[in-house]
Amino acid sequence: MATEQVSEQRSSHVRGVTVTAVATLAGIAAALVSAAFLGTAAKDQLGLAIVAGFVFAQLPVLQVMGIDVEDFSTKDHLYVLFMTFSMWFVTWTILLTNGVTF
Repeated sequence: MATEQVSEQRSSHVRGVTVTAVATLAGIAAALVSAAFLGTAAKDQLGLAIVAGFVFAQLPVLQVMGIDVEDFSTKDHLYVLFMTFSMWFVTWTILLTNGVTF
């Protein structure tokens, strides 16, 4: 009985770490794609479309990694959206501030 609880806790922890890692890496990738396609034109709204595409692209990636996205609640979807957007925003801001071009 105790080992079942430990196993469930570990599984829940691994799920959380996986979802967080995929969301943050997707945000960084979205920022790099935004910088590559838009350069330093920060006024272009296409950047939001790029990050939205990366948010939606995560769900199949998570399924391939063994995460049951059918179990996601609204809170889980909002978490993925927030983490991806936050990392995109911070990374793209750093790239724009430093004038990085690809």
